[in-house]
Amino acid sequence: MAARFQYCRKYKQMSALRIALLTLLTMIAFAGNSVLCRIALKQTSIDAATFTSIRLVSGAVVLFSIATLLRTGRSGRGNWPSAFALFAYAAGFSFAYLSLSAATGALLLFGAVQATMIGHGIWSGERLRTQQLTGLVFALGGLVGLMLPGLSAPPLFGAVLMLAAGIAWGIYSLRGRESGDPTLVTSGNFMRSTVFALVLSLLLNSTANFDMVGAGFAIASGALASGLGYAIWYSVLPSLKATNAATIQLSVPVIAALGGIIFLGEVVTMRFALASVAILGGIALVILSKRQDER
Repeated sequence: MAARFQYCRKYKQMSALRIALLTLLTMIAFAGNSVLCRIALKQTSIDAATFTSIRLVSGAVVLFSIATLLRTGRSGRGNWPSAFALFAYAAGFSFAYLSLSAATGALLLFGAVQATMIGHGIWSGERLRTQQLTGLVFALGGLVGLMLPGLSAPPLFGAVLMLAAGIAWGIYSLRGRESGDPTLVTSGNFMRSTVFALVLSLLLNSTANFDMVGAGFAIASGALASGLGYAIWYSVLPSLKATNAATIQLSVPVIAALGGIIFLGEVVTMRFALASVAILGGIALVILSKRQDER
């Protein structure tokens, strides 16, 4: 009996360790999208539209393959409005990284996503407590502070594009709260989004430029950081509480910043550091306060 108890305890510990490792791997994958995109657009000659198309096609292929292999028996197809929101995110993301650093882009994206989702909650009648309002003010203040004119301010056009990408991803996330297999739903949305991406590539054909190395980064972003990353995330998500899942995602801009420093030689400015503390700290306050309300 004692031996059985020790075995069960060891199994649970290993299971928890596996969840932690897979969650960390997923956050690295999500942050890797920023680093891979920035490297491709800065160090190779591939254009942003081509990068977007290859990324979405690669993600669609991997997600469809995984969903087919798993055969969960659950349904899920995706839809065109969600696919367009996914495309708008991916396109804005790529074009923004023509001028933004990996760290700044990831922070702006994450801040815009969370602001969109929090704003939707308020619009739907959700009341914020004092703690949550304080966190929201800090987060928005951090975004404004990061965008203020100055030598270390990010390029305005790139920043606006990334904020738009974040809003699109927030809308996509809100629309994604539908029943069905999340991997199948995401696969369907990725496949539909490639139609919009290919149309964009055709419209910008005169400025298109294919680069083998850049295409490799786009495939890695779509197949590994996006497709495989989402598949792993959906596999561990049922084991995480909603508030824990949201809090864990606060690490993505930090990991992206580290990736930018290591692989791109980017420098973290004081403005970025202070904005990061305000944005991530403010969002954390909103999430943790919401967790207290749920108890």
